[in-house]
Amino acid sequence: MAAHKGRRLRKGAATTAAAALAVAALSASQAPGATGAPDTLQVGAGRSAPVPEASADGNATGNSPYYTDLPPLNSPLPSPSSTIGTPVSRGEGEAGIPATVLDAYQKAEAELRAAKPGCNLPWQLLAAIGKVESGQARGGRVNADGTTISPIIGPQLDGNGFALIKDTDHGVYDGNSSYDQAIGPMQFIPSTWAWAGRDGNGDGKADPNNVYDAALAAGHYLCRNGWDLSTDRDLHRAILSYNNSTDYLNLVLSWVDYYRKGTHSVPDGSGGVPAHRSDDDLPRTSMPATPGTASPKPAKPAKPSKPANPPKESPSPTPSTPGSPSPEPTQPGGTPTPSDTVDHLVSPDLDGTELTATAGDAFERRIGARAVTKDGKSVAKIRVRFTISGDTDATFTGGERVATIATDAKGVALAPQLLAGEKTGTFKISSVVVGHTAKGVGYTATVTPRPADKLVRTSDTPLTCAPGGEFGPVQVKATYQGAPAAKVGATATLIKSAANPTANIVGPYFKDANGQPVRTLTGLITDANGVLTLPKLYADLFSGTYLLRVTTPGGGSVTFELKVSVLASASASPSPSPSASS
Repeated sequence: MAAHKGRRLRKGAATTAAAALAVAALSASQAPGATGAPDTLQVGAGRSAPVPEASADGNATGNSPYYTDLPPLNSPLPSPSSTIGTPVSRGEGEAGIPATVLDAYQKAEAELRAAKPGCNLPWQLLAAIGKVESGQARGGRVNADGTTISPIIGPQLDGNGFALIKDTDHGVYDGNSSYDQAIGPMQFIPSTWAWAGRDGNGDGKADPNNVYDAALAAGHYLCRNGWDLSTDRDLHRAILSYNNSTDYLNLVLSWVDYYRKGTHSVPDGSGGVPAHRSDDDLPRTSMPATPGTASPKPAKPAKPSKPANPPKESPSPTPSTPGSPSPEPTQPGGTPTPSDTVDHLVSPDLDGTELTATAGDAFERRIGARAVTKDGKSVAKIRVRFTISGDTDATFTGGERVATIATDAKGVALAPQLLAGEKTGTFKISSVVVGHTAKGVGYTATVTPRPADKLVRTSDTPLTCAPGGEFGPVQVKATYQGAPAAKVGATATLIKSAANPTANIVGPYFKDANGQPVRTLTGLITDANGVLTLPKLYADLFSGTYLLRVTTPGGGSVTFELKVSVLASASASPSPSPSASS
């Protein structure tokens, strides 16, 4: 939706020259596509830059509404005692960012510095977007692992004053199975989170309601397309791709500038929540209080501990090596080894990197990776991220496609059990060191179809009909080693002869989705009892005896006759075959 114009400004702002400049800069712009949208936008005193077109791949928030409060007119002054790192402000309350939220932004910047060094993502950009989208997670109302105390959900995008985005997640994240709603402290729509979601706190889950996960996902989202955020053009492109409005762009830039002049941490839950939104003059759509099936976060995530009372001064972290990940506190009392000592990952066993499992089964082998230095020494307490990719419904235990595991004393990280889904085929599993560019190790996994070694008809009733007529129901039962073979794929073909299994060009036929004759059907699936009822069979105008063959993976096959005769009549049509029992 176009950003709402005419936003309210803080009381008293109009009494200063600075306020006039702020109003001029922000009110001069309009949402892209609106009449009279400007060709340039102000990026600082005496400077302007072209407004680039937003990315063609949509945007993170679905152009959901956002908070429109401006930064204080008097920017915070840095503390005189601060000589290194980010200047610390003790002034305006707006300069305070809740401790956990600030930590999430800074950790995301550190990881992106290592993963995508050419992006030059500043954490202040994440803070600015977090401020505009959710008021820094509603003033830092998050628990110890960074998950919001209650879900932050935008209005439903039903086209009534907002964009029209029909449901894409079956209500998993937003509790709405009709329309999508922006979710979490960085306000991703579910369809964007599905590919942009990240695990930022190392607990093996990507949860849009967790500020660490959401901040890292936002960072990767803003760093895509090879953008360099140290340049005005790419910075503006990235922000517009988040919410396609020049009002939004100007507002975010104003907060970036404000936070760059000084910030400090405040206790979680003590931050203020903005008062004005871009949809203030629009009717609000009721929002579910809690998503019905949102992914829960574990009670004790693997995240570095945080002081109970965060200090007022919180300059940017200065790790010994840029990109070093937070240590995984899996062995209390141990000293984590910096990830920059890792040269590469190797497979921890000698069985190769190819795995196979039958659909619906667990893979027998556990996927793992061993972290080693250049001279082959093992590196302990390094976080390794395993990611399933490709056209597959296989998952790790718990239904996740991403898992982050710390290496043990031998340098080995074992991924959770890999479970094959129902979709057959080959996919990949990659492993990388979190926060480091060390070469990873990959696996190739193949899911094979469920087998059936025997097929039989469930009835001995002859299958006959008159030319142009219909055959009665046809059922077969599949078994494997004597037991019913459920969910087995099957292929049915009207073949030319017992010696020539190619599809016939005349005689009985099935119909496709468009009602056209077809003589081969694939993708048929047996039920829980191993029974398969074939789609309706039709006879053309040619009399004769024809053959139907049904086959399954594992060697199951059955062939039977279909007779088309002018002597057959509707009254002589066979009765439906009885259902097979288990």
